[in-house]
Amino acid sequence: MRYRNPISVVALIAGLLVAGCAQTQQMVNPLPTSSDYERARSFLPASLSQLVHGEVQNWQWANDVTASYRTQTNEGKRFKLFNLDARASSVLFDHEILAHQLSEQTQRSVSHENLPFNAIRLSEDLRIIRFAAFGKQWSYDRNDNLLVEYTPDIVSPSFSVTSPDGRWAAFRKEHDLWVRDLQSGEDIPLTSDGEQYWAYATDSQGWTFSETPILAWSDDGSTLTTYRLDERGVGIMHILRTAEERPQLTSWPYALPGDTIVPKHHRLVINVETREKIWLDVEPDHQRTSNCCGLTRGSQWGDNQFSSDASQLAFVSTSRDYATVTLRIADTRTGAVRQVYTETDEPFFESNLTSRGVPNWSVLFDSNEFIWFTRKSEWGHLYLHDLQTGELKNQITSGEWNVVDIHHICSTTRRIWFTAVGKEEGRNVYQEYLYVVHMDGSGLQLLTPEEGHHEIAFSESHGLFLNVWSDYVTPRTSVLRNLNGEIVHNFGQADISNLLATGFPLPEPFVVKARDGETDIYGIMFKPSNFDPKRSYPIINSIYPGPQVGSINTPGFSLARRGNPQSLAELGFIVVLVDAKGTPLRSKSFHTAYFGDMADNGLLDQAAAMKQLAERYSWIDINRAGMYGHSGGGFATAAALLTMPEFFKVGVASAGNMDNRGYTFYWGEKYHGERIVDGGHDTFANQALHLKAANLQGRLLITYGTMDTNVHPNTTLLLINELIRHDKDFDVMVFPNRGHGYFNEPYHLRLIWEYFVRHLLENPF
Repeated sequence: MRYRNPISVVALIAGLLVAGCAQTQQMVNPLPTSSDYERARSFLPASLSQLVHGEVQNWQWANDVTASYRTQTNEGKRFKLFNLDARASSVLFDHEILAHQLSEQTQRSVSHENLPFNAIRLSEDLRIIRFAAFGKQWSYDRNDNLLVEYTPDIVSPSFSVTSPDGRWAAFRKEHDLWVRDLQSGEDIPLTSDGEQYWAYATDSQGWTFSETPILAWSDDGSTLTTYRLDERGVGIMHILRTAEERPQLTSWPYALPGDTIVPKHHRLVINVETREKIWLDVEPDHQRTSNCCGLTRGSQWGDNQFSSDASQLAFVSTSRDYATVTLRIADTRTGAVRQVYTETDEPFFESNLTSRGVPNWSVLFDSNEFIWFTRKSEWGHLYLHDLQTGELKNQITSGEWNVVDIHHICSTTRRIWFTAVGKEEGRNVYQEYLYVVHMDGSGLQLLTPEEGHHEIAFSESHGLFLNVWSDYVTPRTSVLRNLNGEIVHNFGQADISNLLATGFPLPEPFVVKARDGETDIYGIMFKPSNFDPKRSYPIINSIYPGPQVGSINTPGFSLARRGNPQSLAELGFIVVLVDAKGTPLRSKSFHTAYFGDMADNGLLDQAAAMKQLAERYSWIDINRAGMYGHSGGGFATAAALLTMPEFFKVGVASAGNMDNRGYTFYWGEKYHGERIVDGGHDTFANQALHLKAANLQGRLLITYGTMDTNVHPNTTLLLINELIRHDKDFDVMVFPNRGHGYFNEPYHLRLIWEYFVRHLLENPF
């Protein structure tokens, strides 16, 4: 990486002094000083988190009337106790005493203002607090103010999944599935015939893998469902870890778009008490869930639901092309399976519109019905079906808006509590609100009327939910509500006065038109804290193009925006985040806008938004437009420089899936379509960026991690090779032994900052 030479800066200034009127404009664009860089570092999210006071975090019920939570105060981080009967909060323990004891026992300096843990477990009698710190487990007695290292007689194995009743911990041992009895400590094998590439509960999805088993427990902990994963014959991916002397090879199965052999799930149910294995009488399933992304939701295998007595298992199968989903019911005693309902929704089905959202279907075994979510009407809504015939009984919700998450279903009152977006006129269409509706579609009621984005944490056993709402510039307000939406207790609004005292500016939301000149698209803009409207600023786009999330990610108050845009703005830029076409939570047509052309990335919408902002504000220099992003954002950034070189002049593309033919089939086949190669025609060729390398005109910095097992470096190297072949000027930084998540490393952030300073401020196009 090159650094600015002070002599060159002097020469640049001298040149400006003697230049004509065309150069005068740049006189009002001084290069950032050391204090600007220091302020940029101070505005990184990690530096700001302690400046927001009063947010309710890590809310957990300990018993029927008491919950614990964490908050930031003028005295530092504090853990508190809320009593429902008294409607009051109190400090959970003496933080100074605990900090002192922890310091003595660990021989480390521990501040009572910032205890080295964020999560606790509080016993039902409210006496014992357990937490993890410094690689150990600790137990603190609130009554005696006594801290001891906690070593239970029986511990859960590493990478295990505990049953809901706390009795069993399921784990993988070599290629088989085992459980540990957390009462006796006995380890019990549930399978014994597993083998490499034909193993049980394997979390090997190509783009992600771990030692944690993938399975779903019944509510009573008696039964689990999992699969035997057939990876035999699946293509192998290789990667090299940098080491002294010889590099170390890592290899694993990784299916690519168009592969004829792909992983398959062979489903089974296991009774943990009897050790009986019941194979389900159904064809092997594709390695899919009914919405993006991955197989698990929390710790459980998604798209599976047991009846209350575990005698039946409902599950959804998803076709390889993601267009067809099928609801089935299995008899867990015999393995018999019957098909209940199937639906095809082109180009791809979604059961929830948020990434890793819990699929919005639910079987009501007692009433012989099921609730179903689909976008068949162009918008995501709920429908009630007969469980025996699969036939539609009635539509539950309707309109030009989307259901987001089902939070609670009451079979007694036959009501459903759910969040939705886009229903409230005149408000940001991405803000979520909570509603309740009867299963027959009547009585739809808004329960969270305050304008803002509402986050919901339900407690079914308490008949309450914690509701936290905010918007881009309004800090979070936390309240406890009952199921009718009535406020039971108001914890108040977070205090951001200390944050604002640093000079930290809040983002500015805006609405502009997409490429079609008609569709509203939403964004937020970041200006430097020393913004001067008389200056002229380059504009930089921090992008994540979808399809599973957009650039902004949440319309609520946040210090941790994607790409740390405020820090970059401090160096003399306008930074924007825009949710363009191809991102979720709008209509199906909006979400699928560039299906079949992944390289589109919504870039025409992004450029249209930036141009409209430049028309509104004279201090934006649209001739100095840049872009940066990571992962899908890295792909989009490289695509911007290669497909719109006349507009995007500078880009930093990190860890990008530069050719989805070399990325997981899970992703490409859903969002680009089936890969068909017929003679010289390849349906995936239009998105392969190395085939567009000849178009590069601007300045492009490419970064990648050598141990990225999600987006393999190979697709980036293909692009680099073609840029070299076309004799293009570009820059590369390699991060040895990093996986996919290196974006926020200080060195990488500095590279991004310096690259834009050099090419949009110091030597602009």
